[in-house]
Amino acid sequence: MIPVPWSLLPDNASVGSAGQLLIGGVDTLELAREFGTPLFVYDEDHLRARCREAVEAFGDHAVYASKAFLCKAMARLAHEEGLGLDVATGGELHTCLAAGVPAGRLVFHGNNKSLDELRYALGVGVGRIVVDSFDEFDRLDALAAEAGPAHQAPDVLLRITPGIKAETHEFIATGHDDSKFGFTVSTGAATAAVERARVSRSVNLVGIHAHIGSQVFRVDSFAAAIDVLGRFANPLDLPELVVGGGLGVAYVEGEEAPTITQWSRIIAKAAADAGISARIGIEPGRSIVAAAAVTLYTVGTIKDLPGIRTYVAVDGGMSDNPRPVLYGSGYETFLARSVTGERHRSARVVGKHCESGDLLVRDAKIPADTAVGDVLCTPVTGAYGHSMGSNYNKVTRPPVVFVRNGDARLVVRRETWDDLLATDVG
Repeated sequence: MIPVPWSLLPDNASVGSAGQLLIGGVDTLELAREFGTPLFVYDEDHLRARCREAVEAFGDHAVYASKAFLCKAMARLAHEEGLGLDVATGGELHTCLAAGVPAGRLVFHGNNKSLDELRYALGVGVGRIVVDSFDEFDRLDALAAEAGPAHQAPDVLLRITPGIKAETHEFIATGHDDSKFGFTVSTGAATAAVERARVSRSVNLVGIHAHIGSQVFRVDSFAAAIDVLGRFANPLDLPELVVGGGLGVAYVEGEEAPTITQWSRIIAKAAADAGISARIGIEPGRSIVAAAAVTLYTVGTIKDLPGIRTYVAVDGGMSDNPRPVLYGSGYETFLARSVTGERHRSARVVGKHCESGDLLVRDAKIPADTAVGDVLCTPVTGAYGHSMGSNYNKVTRPPVVFVRNGDARLVVRRETWDDLLATDVG
């Protein structure tokens, strides 16, 4: 088996003098010794380059989908590079504000925003609220009445479901009619939502929003969605049309995905073909952060079951990367001490949780001399690892390190066992 495909590693990955993996000029084995494992390692310049690529294509109408990976350092970085940020909960909103991101550069999403979350968003003055339901209209009306004459109607977008089924996992497809998100075009709900927004004194309708799903490789899905959106939005003569994110990334050997630049050109052409004059906005997330990071683990147990398989157990698992369990997602593996080493041994890489389904890589290829104590690396873990992490089995969540120009900085510390008791009042 050939070495791990280099295209899956962060932009500033290189090979050290002893064959070990360096990222941003920093030795990953030294990072494992200093910060322990599991450990998320992000190439900061990779992150910045992808942010700049999105801004170059869409200017200040490029918005980072913070659900992919969010901490104060990431929010600050995206803002510094010119991106707005979208948030879907009060917690994400709070994190971005704590990072110093101006409220006016935030877009508030969510299919079931609470009254308290909306009150918080209105109070700080978020730039846009994406209205997702008629119940949300009711809550915004109630908050307007609560504020009285002092109420300032927020700028809103309406989340529209265009009836496009993207070719992706059913859990992350969001643009088809049978979805918990948005107002469907086919049922007339979208038209009714526009009519309500236009007569409401609680909101100021500025545009339409749609998102067809995540991890989408078929660019014609985006073009089809924009065609539907154009036919719906053009007669409304609104100034903004946001087509969401969802661009897929390659996780394993043999996968290919369009770049952000290629994706933006497809969107721009489809919008022009549809006669759309509104300003187009995008919300990339995974395509900004996924390939920027690797996760480092330490091998703790190797079990050879003759005639069955080899299990390699590491010190993390479904608590730091639930995607294989949720979506059957695939990853590559290699040893940090031998990034270009041949991988002739087949194994199943599993975590330390009390679940037979706790697996990280179902059919892994690893070097034949993999041993207990080795640092195992999985690339393309910068999206939906840290952000979807849990404390299952009361494990502590891993730290996050940004590396750049030979320096490493800790941006999220490792949780402690005492942290696990911080909210326990029993």
